[in-house]
Amino acid sequence: MLKNWAMMGRVAISRGPLEMRRRINRFAWLKAAANPNDLPYRFTRNRHGLFREAVAYLTSAAAETFIGAVDEHFRFPDRSVLHEDLVPPELFLGMGLTPWMAELLGIMVPLISAPLGQSYIDVAENYGIPADTCSLPKVTLGLALSDELPPPKVIVASNMPCDGGMSSYSIIEKKYEVPTFRLDIPYNFYNTRAEDYFVNELKRLIAWLEANTPGRMDWDLLREVCEERNRTAELEAELWDLIAQKPAPMVAEPVYFSHLLYMCAFPGRPKSTEVFKKIVELTRAIAKTGKGALDNEQYRTVLWNPPTLSFADLWVWAEEKFGVANIMDMLTYNRQPYIDTKNPETMLKGLARIIMQGPMARHTRGPADNFFSDLFHIYERFNLDMIWMAGHIGCKNTMALNGIFREKCRERGIPLLIINYDLCDPRIVPPSDVKDQVERFMETVAKRK
Repeated sequence: MLKNWAMMGRVAISRGPLEMRRRINRFAWLKAAANPNDLPYRFTRNRHGLFREAVAYLTSAAAETFIGAVDEHFRFPDRSVLHEDLVPPELFLGMGLTPWMAELLGIMVPLISAPLGQSYIDVAENYGIPADTCSLPKVTLGLALSDELPPPKVIVASNMPCDGGMSSYSIIEKKYEVPTFRLDIPYNFYNTRAEDYFVNELKRLIAWLEANTPGRMDWDLLREVCEERNRTAELEAELWDLIAQKPAPMVAEPVYFSHLLYMCAFPGRPKSTEVFKKIVELTRAIAKTGKGALDNEQYRTVLWNPPTLSFADLWVWAEEKFGVANIMDMLTYNRQPYIDTKNPETMLKGLARIIMQGPMARHTRGPADNFFSDLFHIYERFNLDMIWMAGHIGCKNTMALNGIFREKCRERGIPLLIINYDLCDPRIVPPSDVKDQVERFMETVAKRK
């Protein structure tokens, strides 16, 4: 934790105290982030040994990565690309541009400060955004409408993952008045026709970026970025093999939060590979002892749908209370192949698959089978005992599947918990109510065991 304070101090010194004060006064979220030890404390509480070390290492690395990305954008504003969370940054890195995922702050702010996240939601709703829209784009819109996103040179969005996320970029485009590009991603994407079409979309994006930014495509640099992503993905695949053991030698944040940050927000960087290498080393070390990450693993589950940002320490509580190990989640699990870096065409085809099969979208677009096939495969592969569905009230497409979900789990004899909650706004369903739902479910499961 002292390392986090030292890191913040270095940033303040490098930019000067007056510049740092100006930024903090302008960006309320930066003031909230000035306490870099809050998340490590909440996530390491009541955890022990090498598992605790992995969580502490990950949260420290996350703070370093986040603060470094913020600083980079202030240094290179003419190269700043504000991109949607379903548009990974590899292409931008290959063109020497500075990518910033718009939704990154929408994710981090509720984790750092729930009241601050609520204030941005209120800004969006007061602007006219419907209250039942997903709260992630509402936080992101609140930041944009408050002029608290890093100012972009251009914006790149897509038609994913949902209506709320997609339509939010019309307002962001209007706010910043900069050139905006929208990728058109096919609705049915598991076929070669869709791949060929979307490769041409990426070529169109590259030409547009070269016309509207100082960036120029460097295929050798893009190859380095893609190969780095492949190295990270290989380590993650090893992590998944390890956690299939029972008891699991690693669970929760080192599995899902590492993927969210280093395979979604910041892929293709040496830091991402470094983080996964450390997590895998710690996981191997726990596995060699024959013990699990938890002192007393009783149940194994997967979390389907987005993580509970409004109750980020759910797993800390569930581990201690019931011995529940969160083995995997929807945003993490994927079947994306490695990127073939042989030539520009193969790299674009690999990136096209990754974007079309992006987190959330790969399970919530196309036929309903996309939502279920991976889930029941995970249940068998990781030897799970139950499924927890994060029933985010603002997620209309997944809420519509709950009836089918219950039927499929009933047919298979799988205990299913659907948690009513809101992704970013704990005023809708406070953590105490989430605990009540979990306790009632676990009481029933314990009686059946």
